[in-house]
Amino acid sequence: MRILGINVPDKKRAEIALTYIYGVGRPRAALILEEAKIEKGKKAAELTPEEVNKIKNIIEKKFQVEGELRQVIRRNILRQIELKTYRGARHQRHLPVRGQRTKTNSRTVRGNTRKTMGSGRRKVDIK
Repeated sequence: MRILGINVPDKKRAEIALTYIYGVGRPRAALILEEAKIEKGKKAAELTPEEVNKIKNIIEKKFQVEGELRQVIRRNILRQIELKTYRGARHQRHLPVRGQRTKTNSRTVRGNTRKTMGSGRRKVDIK
């Protein structure tokens, strides 16, 4: 099944399947199904075309999702960089933005991901 250009898994419950759309989480999916008057336990494959259309219309009218949402987020980040805010500077340097420590545990943001246990820093041999 496709909703807004996204392949939604058929085997999952409708509430979970909707979370595959960028910008729709569990609470928003529950809200959409409640407004469309669809029971939460129903599988995505069991949805009728009318129910799918109801879901599409609700999402299009009320929420920013997928490409539109990504553009808004990107614009907000660029605005912060342009204003030279602290958060903008952190984004620009590819460092954690929300106050996390950087001595350890910021590998994913910095792009320093280690695939296996042994890789990374080498131990110095003591003579």
